[in-house]
Amino acid sequence: MRLTALSSLIAFASASNLPSPAYFFSNPESKHEGAFKIPTVHESAVQARRVLHLETIGTLSTIFPSTHSTENRPSNVGGTPIGLMDYFGDCEPSTGNPTILAISIATSFKNVAAGSNITLSLRWHAPYKRPYSAAAVPRFSVIGHLEELSAEDVAKQNVAACFVKYHPDAVAWLPGNRIHESKWVRLVVEEVYWIGGFGDRAYIGWIPLEEWQSVTKEEIDQAKLPGESTGWNSWKSYLGFEEANEEEVIEL
Repeated sequence: MRLTALSSLIAFASASNLPSPAYFFSNPESKHEGAFKIPTVHESAVQARRVLHLETIGTLSTIFPSTHSTENRPSNVGGTPIGLMDYFGDCEPSTGNPTILAISIATSFKNVAAGSNITLSLRWHAPYKRPYSAAAVPRFSVIGHLEELSAEDVAKQNVAACFVKYHPDAVAWLPGNRIHESKWVRLVVEEVYWIGGFGDRAYIGWIPLEEWQSVTKEEIDQAKLPGESTGWNSWKSYLGFEEANEEEVIEL
């Protein structure tokens, strides 16, 4: 029998097989006899790299320069952060540095040119069976700086083909177009902050750069994110449910 949304939440909250909140302070060494194990930092790094590989759109956060320029913007926004949607592509998997098509006239790249640092924030959009809470969805931010790709890098990595595969419409803005000045840049990752979901069943915290960079293509290809495949089974292990009745789960 299908339950109402409220009944589903009550059922989840009262489920006897939910992982104990005690995992805030301790974590089983392995998953055995039904115990739920919080992913390690490296396992979280693999998940983050898979999100980067599968997602295509994120939020670029920069800061307006303190000195007022001649451009048409309010004079009191100097030093204020702004987050704007932008495209990216996982076109440099050996490093984990996202590839971005920087449009010179865009606010994010004007702020960087004026000296701002930059952050790319993204979250996993599961194609199947959304969780009962958005707080259970993995999300993270990478902090770093932009570096223009050399002509050699662009050719060697076949950057244009890779990026257009992620974003077919971007073919109109490739470098050399007659609409906007643009160039290829990489966001050189310096820090990674990860929120894997709820803190009693997912790692939340900084992922060391060496962990981020050490993730292999094989690990990325073999990893599976919650909701990446059909059915509740794709979510229940990630959320800590050992057993779940499919008929008692409603998609919220």
